[in-house]
Amino acid sequence: MRRSQRALIVGITLLCGMLVTMLLGVPAVFSSPQSKARGTLSGVVLGPNGKPVANAVVTYQSAGGDTPHVVRTDAHGRFSIVKLRRDNYDLRASTRGIYSNWEKNVMVRSGQLKSVTLRLSATGGDVTKIDRKPARQ
Repeated sequence: MRRSQRALIVGITLLCGMLVTMLLGVPAVFSSPQSKARGTLSGVVLGPNGKPVANAVVTYQSAGGDTPHVVRTDAHGRFSIVKLRRDNYDLRASTRGIYSNWEKNVMVRSGQLKSVTLRLSATGGDVTKIDRKPARQ
């Protein structure tokens, strides 16, 4: 067998192996970092009257002090922040000059859903305790 024929057989074999790996979904050396599981932080914002607050602003950032980001609550006062990397986060809610206190070091882990309730108060607010049990997805 000639050298060029051997090289062709080796190339075809490698190509077939890569194709089988991709089709079976087996993680390969060339898989992207975005494929790693991320965590979700969700919850509800309640007003001083205890009712959900629609269109409230929820500000969040990693506990290390990264640039803050914001999301808004839906018509039922709920919010969801998806695809968060594994980290601790600080968050706070606000609307029309009323704020909650900062909830510090909310631990988000890969593949986990963490829930929190933020309570608004004219005096700066109070944040309830976080449900430390991961919610089932």
